[in-house]
Amino acid sequence: MRHIRVAGSPRTGGEDTRHIAALAEVCAELPPIVIHHETMTVIDGVHRLRAVEQSGATHISAVFFKGDESQAFVLAVKLNSRHGMPLSLAERKNAALRMLADFPEWSNRRLAEVAGLSDKTIAALRRRSGAENPHPAPVRLGRDGVAYPAVAAEGRTRALALLAVRPDATAREVSLAAGVSLTTAKDLRRRARAAVVPGATTTRPHEAPPGGRGSGGPGTVQRARAHPGVVDQSLTVRRLAADPSLRFTEAGRKLLRILDVSAVQPHDWTTMASSLPIHCAPAIAELARHHAEAWQLLAEELTERINSQSATAQEK
Repeated sequence: MRHIRVAGSPRTGGEDTRHIAALAEVCAELPPIVIHHETMTVIDGVHRLRAVEQSGATHISAVFFKGDESQAFVLAVKLNSRHGMPLSLAERKNAALRMLADFPEWSNRRLAEVAGLSDKTIAALRRRSGAENPHPAPVRLGRDGVAYPAVAAEGRTRALALLAVRPDATAREVSLAAGVSLTTAKDLRRRARAAVVPGATTTRPHEAPPGGRGSGGPGTVQRARAHPGVVDQSLTVRRLAADPSLRFTEAGRKLLRILDVSAVQPHDWTTMASSLPIHCAPAIAELARHHAEAWQLLAEELTERINSQSATAQEK
């Protein structure tokens, strides 16, 4: 292990001694670290390396990555943003600024996916770094690897900003104001509407809202509010993924894989439901109900354990 280097990490806050101590307790179950083959620098797994060193071992399992240093940094950000001890918001923003300098042709969404930020945050960071990069790339490479004109990306940003202020604007108005095609405007308008989900109070289509005329009268559609649990849910999943007792046990890893797949925003489900082929709808709906029941059963069993433990603690 003496040849392994620790440098250039996106983690600017330094190493966490408590996290290292927690990992040291499960050294035998730690997954391999990732090392840049050319420089022998740790891309992912500094805390695991320190934990193994602390145990007195002289060897550690590792996977080599072959690529240039810019690509290695991208991989480091991607891995550290999704497991282990997640990068802080400031660290993810700093990493995004460096990647913007290395890959100015990457789209906001592609960079956002790597850094664990929103595409709006990447757009703001891109504008901030514009003075340092006065000659922006004429195209943007999306997550699918396809090159799109940068002007189109800016038009979509303008359209989304307009819809945020005027959610009732027609697709044609959005198209003309933002300089995007009518098809793009329709798609963005649909996505913007799908992103707004009902709040705590819901109204069936054939019922009047509570309060009768004082609330708008029968048939009035109340503007939906953003779901309050979306951000907290994502944060909870990140915190659970950082817990060694989950990451390095079979049951914990299985749960984290399920949570990672299930961490879908409410508007994604709405978009998915409207886009899936209708002939598959009955089977998918049945599977969704089955999984909902399974999650409910897990919640009830966990709640029972919590209540039992609380009762036992009170008796003592």
